[in-house]
Amino acid sequence: MRRGVFFWWLMLASTCVHAQVNFNALPTVANSALDEQNPLLSPDGRSLYFTVSNHPRSAGGKTDKGDIWITQWTDSTWSQPRLLAALNNRNHNAVAGFSADQRVIFLWGHYSKDAILSQGISRVNLLAEASQEPENIAIPYFLNRSEYSSGVITGEASILVYSAEGFGTLGADDLYVSFKKPDGFWSEPRNLGPQINTRLQDVSPTLSSDGRRLYFSTNGRQGRGSFDVYYADRLDDTWTNWSKPVNLGPDVNTPGRELFYHLYPQWGIALYTSTQNSDGYGDVRVHKLSQGDSARAALPPVRREPVSPVVIVPAPVADEVPSDNRIEVFGRLLNSKDQAPVAGRIYFQSDSLLQQEVKSGNYQLPLRTAREYVITVEAEGFVGKTERLDLRTYQLRRVELNFALQPAEVGVTVNLKNVLFQQSTADLLPDSYAELDAVYNMMKVNPKMEIFLSGHTDNRGLHYLNVRLSQSRVEAVKAYLVKKGIAATRISGQGFGGIRPIADNDAEDTRKLNRRVEFTITKTN
Repeated sequence: MRRGVFFWWLMLASTCVHAQVNFNALPTVANSALDEQNPLLSPDGRSLYFTVSNHPRSAGGKTDKGDIWITQWTDSTWSQPRLLAALNNRNHNAVAGFSADQRVIFLWGHYSKDAILSQGISRVNLLAEASQEPENIAIPYFLNRSEYSSGVITGEASILVYSAEGFGTLGADDLYVSFKKPDGFWSEPRNLGPQINTRLQDVSPTLSSDGRRLYFSTNGRQGRGSFDVYYADRLDDTWTNWSKPVNLGPDVNTPGRELFYHLYPQWGIALYTSTQNSDGYGDVRVHKLSQGDSARAALPPVRREPVSPVVIVPAPVADEVPSDNRIEVFGRLLNSKDQAPVAGRIYFQSDSLLQQEVKSGNYQLPLRTAREYVITVEAEGFVGKTERLDLRTYQLRRVELNFALQPAEVGVTVNLKNVLFQQSTADLLPDSYAELDAVYNMMKVNPKMEIFLSGHTDNRGLHYLNVRLSQSRVEAVKAYLVKKGIAATRISGQGFGGIRPIADNDAEDTRKLNRRVEFTITKTN
């Protein structure tokens, strides 16, 4: 990581308010021909932090996915944006929030010289020595397969809401929340549930100051453009019970892509980014709030602990692992509809196979460190799950992994995220076998189940070639399942090419989500 002097804290600490800040001038100062993301004001409203991607001065040069910049109000104008080299490396960098006294800034990602070895958030004390690296903050069970992180840390730096493609994700990217506990450690992330999350991408969440209203962007609802901003109110302290999401409407949303909506009622504005009239890249925008947007009544305090403690039932393991090379993994199998315990089986595959029958919904296993595991969960009457767990850089001794299983009902569609092919071919990659085996086992324990496979591509290239490729991939998946022993009459399918996208085709990070194979349950008995 490149080092630098944290010079800006001096300005933040010593500047007095001599004139009203002109927030309307921010778009003129911050926007460029590049992609501006994640605009976030400091608590005093006099500094704007934002991320710029593919800038030639970035730590990773023009291929860098995003570095942090700052512009500051100097009584009469906003300063020329400056690159904060000390907070950037070759990965995607963004600000997650601030402490109330502005002495601590929270960052997305973990830092270790020039590489990120683990995931989560980190913090920097702006009064510390210039040579100090950001301090990594461990969040148990944190996983994000996406290349980007978005969200905020708020509530006196005690609530983290964020988007990720992680464990238990319902769609491409889901929204989660984690709480800082009284002992200083962070809780396991909690999925905000199907009232918020869709089968597509739900990203860039923020919270109102009372922690009750959630703002987020999604392409999984019928909005005005590829990504629209919505809000929903939290109805209780479970963080899974929400009012119906409401589109912010034409004052904010356009046929373009609107992201990173952040409310600042004390100044009567909100900041966000939009690609509308911006050459396809995100620009910082200012939304002037109405009286109803700016004033909200106080709400009950936020509960930061789970509703009830997890009861773990130990189970014997044949291959005993020495305690100094062991991580204890535990958790629950739950019905995604009502959170009831589910009986089933869980497998951890590495250089050896560990398995456990889960009778009461609880499991517990010691695993060796310095390994990567493929986790497979099976339960009769439910859609199986396949996840990956990399313990090669894990520093914790206990990890809780809970799995919400979807009932295997007619009409349920499942995206086979880990079924991969050689580029531009229908040749399955070996990493696909674990998830395909999970489909096989599901159909084996449900002998009357029938499924329909659908193959999809992005919209690049000729349509007839895309249809041909997607059809070949459907046939490859079917052939694998038939070879394992599933009757061919139980599997039908079709390739659709690029006519059924689930994400924006304008950028590669979203376009790749359209290249997929799914199955839909058409019969169960």
